[in-house]
Amino acid sequence: MRRTLHEKSRLVMVFLSCLLIAPAIAPVSVSQLTSESIAPTLLPEDGQFLYSPMWTTTTYLRHSDGSLNHSWTSSFFPGAAVWWLGDGTILRTIRVGAGPGSGGAGGGVQKVEWDGTLTWDFRYNTNGVLSHHDGKSLPNGNVLLIAWETKTRSEAIAAGRNPNYVTNYGFWPDHVIEVQPTGPTSGDIVWEWHAWDHLIQDYDPSKPNYGVVGDHPELVDLNYVTSSQADWLHTNSIDYNEEFDQILLSAHNFNEVWVIDHSTTTLQAAGHTGGNSGKGGDLLYRWGNPQAYDRGTSSNKKLFGQHDATWIDPGLPGEGNILVFNNGVGRGYSTVDEFIPPVDENGMYYLAAGAAYGPETQTWIYSPQPTFYASHLSGAQRLPTGNTMITNGETGKIFEVTPAGTTVWQYNTGGQVFKTVYIPPEEEPPEPNTPNLECFGSLSWTNVEPGATVIGSFQVQNIGAVNSTLNWTIDTYTITWGTWTFTPESGINLRPADGPLTVQVSVIAPEEENTEFEGFIRVSNQEDASDYEDIPVYLKTPLDSEVIHFPILHQLLLKLRQWRVFITSDENHL
Repeated sequence: MRRTLHEKSRLVMVFLSCLLIAPAIAPVSVSQLTSESIAPTLLPEDGQFLYSPMWTTTTYLRHSDGSLNHSWTSSFFPGAAVWWLGDGTILRTIRVGAGPGSGGAGGGVQKVEWDGTLTWDFRYNTNGVLSHHDGKSLPNGNVLLIAWETKTRSEAIAAGRNPNYVTNYGFWPDHVIEVQPTGPTSGDIVWEWHAWDHLIQDYDPSKPNYGVVGDHPELVDLNYVTSSQADWLHTNSIDYNEEFDQILLSAHNFNEVWVIDHSTTTLQAAGHTGGNSGKGGDLLYRWGNPQAYDRGTSSNKKLFGQHDATWIDPGLPGEGNILVFNNGVGRGYSTVDEFIPPVDENGMYYLAAGAAYGPETQTWIYSPQPTFYASHLSGAQRLPTGNTMITNGETGKIFEVTPAGTTVWQYNTGGQVFKTVYIPPEEEPPEPNTPNLECFGSLSWTNVEPGATVIGSFQVQNIGAVNSTLNWTIDTYTITWGTWTFTPESGINLRPADGPLTVQVSVIAPEEENTEFEGFIRVSNQEDASDYEDIPVYLKTPLDSEVIHFPILHQLLLKLRQWRVFITSDENHL
């Protein structure tokens, strides 16, 4: 930002400048819609959307017209989700390339501020574990992560897995961890849940978990998936319900969504009692494929390789319902499904004896079959208007539909996307966290004996964003007279909270008698050449008594000339 030094004279100079200059009014440029857009805004309240293309290292934040607002670069591909935390900060999963894993492999999570500052870089990819797909920030600032853990072939068979369904590569059941950040790269696991603790199987009667699968819908059938792939569940999304303190998981290979109790301790989560539900870590609710617990047939199947199961947020149309992108694997077309879970005000789910969990039918389905299909990736999010933002992850197409299924807006990212996050206007990013240089004081001396030393001072302050830091320096390139000393002559990391910093100035006057000397000192932001202050300086050695001089008028005219330069320059930036 360009300014002159003395605040009190600014109004006077602006007034005088207006008499001398008539600044032109530049036309305002209006951003045009992208070629992929159908309507001018994402929704009447506007808003933005956030996404990380699967095979790039950049995360993008775009306005509703598709224009780029901001981007964050990384050294890693996403692994695979990115979330908006508010105040310009994102939570980004990363693909570190180490540990077990298949599609959706990650291994770490990062918190990144608006200016790219990495405030947390946590890795979970050692000792046979690997975080993958998704994460969720909790109200307490902790983070939930989905992860694989490694079981050997022998361990899987010992637990009752049919040997025909496990190879020498081992077995990777999923678990969930809650991480409390403790430092820039560290975190404590303060809670965890393991699917491995909640198994049932009807293959090997010699094992303790042998039983009738249909009698235990709260447990996971170890042999339901008959593929020999190590990635048994392929859990690909996680969400959190603060009201009930529950977690929602998308178990892709089971074609189900599961709800578990987060109010348990880790010990209780490993068992079958405790927590608000009284059921420990057992499944509280499951929906999408009753065959997985022997309470239905293929005709009862609702989900087909789904992604992005979420509770619709409070205050939005359909709040508390579950929304899921139903990929349609094996069915040949995709849908977005909304259904109402049979839950009471205490977070307890109804299940009739011997029956499957309801509901029998969805409350809303977006189904433009057979033209709409994504075999993997993808997601959906309910908007404040009642419309739904949908991401076809395979094509990278993001679009919004009304409850009637009419498309009102679309944007093509140009690459595969795990899912997209909508950001309402009230949560939009702050102004960039940048410094703003300001100076105070004056440097003017009269009746100075030639060769004498005079002393003065001025102040430098950062009046920019709260967390910004200013690196500044002094330049005297317009002054060719006197010998100047500044203490200090530059500074680094000046914060707004530091207040004004005083710079002491010492000048040895020139030897010429009866002479006026003038110029200006430039104090500059080293990171931004357009952010500076020009401080006028004036020094006068004694004049003949016959000379009439008006030093105050001289300084005012000098400031006016500088102010005119600033106004003329600023016209070019309208």
